[in-house]
Amino acid sequence: MSASLSLIPSTISSAFRYRGAAAKALDFVPSAHRHRLFSPVPFPSLVLRSDSRSVSAAPASTMRKVDASAAAPAVDADSAMDAVQRRLMFDDECILVDEQDNVVGHESKYNCHLMEKIESENLLHRAFSTFLFNSKFELLLQQRSATKVTFPLVWTNTCCSHPLYRESELIEENYLGVRNAAQRKLLDELGIPPEDLPVDQFIPLGRILYKAPSDGKWGEHELDYLLFIVRDVKLLPNPDEVADVKYVNQDQLKELLRKADAGEDGVKLSPWFRLVVDNFLMKWWDHLKKGTLQEAVDMKTIHKLT
Repeated sequence: MSASLSLIPSTISSAFRYRGAAAKALDFVPSAHRHRLFSPVPFPSLVLRSDSRSVSAAPASTMRKVDASAAAPAVDADSAMDAVQRRLMFDDECILVDEQDNVVGHESKYNCHLMEKIESENLLHRAFSTFLFNSKFELLLQQRSATKVTFPLVWTNTCCSHPLYRESELIEENYLGVRNAAQRKLLDELGIPPEDLPVDQFIPLGRILYKAPSDGKWGEHELDYLLFIVRDVKLLPNPDEVADVKYVNQDQLKELLRKADAGEDGVKLSPWFRLVVDNFLMKWWDHLKKGTLQEAVDMKTIHKLT
């Protein structure tokens, strides 16, 4: 049986934003999370680092140069865009990669999702898609907020976002940068405290490369890390990011797919989620229930899907 959660009113949540200097000092700034009213989350546990690690970057000669004057449009452009989403579009710097997943530079989230830029400059950025299961092996789905710039109100996997161009999320060893980013965004979007999602519990299963237009202006071109994690968690969804959530078993997901294919009840699925469902998810889910998930891991191959 699926379970959905009512979201906190935006008028209440808007009063409890945090983006202070302390968070920046920790190199971890949740983008739009509506914080718990009386139980602040301790920031020191958010980012796992090693003092002996250094972040390798591409040679300066191969790094894409960002023209600051061209990085942002005119002040009055996109005036209809939600204020929170606009801030994220210009504050967040995505990691640009080539098709072999080598870091080649960085760009604003705004430019990385403009189809004109994607097509003319072949901008490809690193992303992740997290699939969170409870102890009954039900998968948590989210419906994206109506204010999202790309793919508003579509149903998708638990959390989909981007590692950012910052030290803690560029760490290649054991995919730690991607895991750190997943932990950050699960707090940001669904209010799950990082102590409930230890980074070493995220299991990277594979990588996909895909391109998907959202509308005439926006789209995705991502090299996407697919992460599984099994934890029983409490949720406090952020209405700037999430319209609804529900847990589903495999049969319930198949029914959701049927409705999406038939156009029933206005159900739409994100293109990356559908690609994962059609190519990997059900067999990985079976491995998860049997305790043989490690047999499914393939982090050497980058699957180019359409």
